[in-house]
Amino acid sequence: MIGYILISTAVFLLLLKLYNKCTIGVCQSQRLLHGKTAIVTGSNTGIGKETARDLAKRGARVILACRDQQKGLEARDEIIRTTGNKNVILHLVDLSSLASVRKFAENIKKSENCLDILVNNAGVVGLPPKFTKDNLLIGMHVNHFGPFLLTLLLLDLLKKSAPSRIVMVSSVAHIYAKLSVDTINEKDDNGLRVYANSKLCNILFANELSHRLMGTGVTVNSLHPGIVKTDIFRRLPRFIMLTINYLFGQFGKTAYEGAQTSIYLAVSEDVEGVTGKYFADCKEAQTSSSAQDEELARKIWIKSEILVGLKPEEKYW
Repeated sequence: MIGYILISTAVFLLLLKLYNKCTIGVCQSQRLLHGKTAIVTGSNTGIGKETARDLAKRGARVILACRDQQKGLEARDEIIRTTGNKNVILHLVDLSSLASVRKFAENIKKSENCLDILVNNAGVVGLPPKFTKDNLLIGMHVNHFGPFLLTLLLLDLLKKSAPSRIVMVSSVAHIYAKLSVDTINEKDDNGLRVYANSKLCNILFANELSHRLMGTGVTVNSLHPGIVKTDIFRRLPRFIMLTINYLFGQFGKTAYEGAQTSIYLAVSEDVEGVTGKYFADCKEAQTSSSAQDEELARKIWIKSEILVGLKPEEKYW
């Protein structure tokens, strides 16, 4: 009986691995990006670095938006070395600090004449249930409030550069969210639920922003990158982290494979003018019913504006 269970499990895992590999979407676009400028947050490692590398290979001016200077410099040098594109620069930003986000956005607006692609990639999971100096739950701050504020502060530049694209890296984990306007910033000891809530916020933000930007030439889409082995789980308890990394390494995607949908939404001609959609494996995918709730999206937007301290002159609507 035990032998049968082990064999059945092994066969299932093998079939799962084959299924994952056979259904991986790959961006087929050969589009070049000479003269274009792109920002990729969390681009010193994993999916973000592979996304930035691809955009650099296409000739774009790529701005690595990273929190850690040393890791950011190492990523910059590696991308320059592997792509031959020297127009890759590092700007520091801590998405868990509203002041840092504002400083980053101000520096970008002063140094850049255009912004064609913004990939909100950075994310964390498993952080302790504590609040930042801005009195925001840290997991929500990094994954939602920081990108929310950053995107709104860069909208002028994105609109000036239209047609331009905003890409929000979400997750299928959003289906496990238990989100409401009243609890969006409440302390929660369940780090995985906070992660799921923040990923739902990413989709709701993308959907609502797409409506508000209709007719401007700026598109906004969200995505699930897949089950990918990255260091996003490094803050979980060691045993859990090692288990997840082993399973994801054996049966999930590589960082290169996980970056394909981000790249697809950033460059592909197939999604020119497409906005307010959710993708996985380089094709449109289904979301939870909560992610399609327009009223919830509007309420989360209004609450987020208040919590990040958006100024009257920074509001477009």
